Amino acid sequence: MIIYPAVDLLDGQCVRLKQGRYDQVTVYSDDPLAMAESFAAAGSAWIHMVDLNAAKTGIPSNQELIALVVKKTGLLVQTGGGIRNLDTLCRLIEDIGVARCVIGTSAIRDRAFTEKALARYGSQIAIGLDAHDGEIAVDGWTSDSGIKVIDFALTMKNIGAQTIIYTDIARDGMLTGPATESTRELVKATGLSVIASGGIGSEEDITEIKTSGCSGVIVGKAIYEGKVRLSICLQNA
Repeated sequence: MIIYPAVDLLDGQCVRLKQGRYDQVTVYSDDPLAMAESFAAAGSAWIHMVDLNAAKTGIPSNQELIALVVKKTGLLVQTGGGIRNLDTLCRLIEDIGVARCVIGTSAIRDRAFTEKALARYGSQIAIGLDAHDGEIAVDGWTSDSGIKVIDFALTMKNIGAQTIIYTDIARDGMLTGPATESTRELVKATGLSVIASGGIGSEEDITEIKTSGCSGVIVGKAIYEGKVRLSICLQNA
């Protein structure tokens, strides 16, 4: 299981939101590059970066910071937030050199783009399934779609998706434990590579989510608040 330490970017700062709410922001650093470098020093191969400005508006806002992390740290960057057209996708993968891009809102609203993205980049695309009460949320988690998570995951599999990132919004930033059972159901129902996100609050939680069969887990706030020692968890993953 791969551990993806997370950097969420808002106005150039490293932040975390509580349950995806933009009015519940905690700033952890004004130097995201330094944060990324600390993850690399701890032994991480990957980093998960989200452009929260772009997730809400659809306008890329933090690409220079993402490019800096790619260039300076040697980390494999998985990034999402506001990726809604091929131009943005191509810039991130081909020009900046990110390892994987996450398509969220556009996977719901623009099937033609999603199909083209999967056909062109294959395993370099992950589909973001951000769930609230079992349904997909869109627009930076500010709107509900009315679409069931497992149904949509199977639809994405049918058009070529190999990897999905499953986030339980109610748990995100709460440190209350992962959505192990629903993650296990998603792994079993789809056979896809599932990266779990949301709720990790301890090293024991990382051990627990591994039992779901997920291929990876995203950890943010628990690292920043000292509840997870990244270097130790990387050794045990």
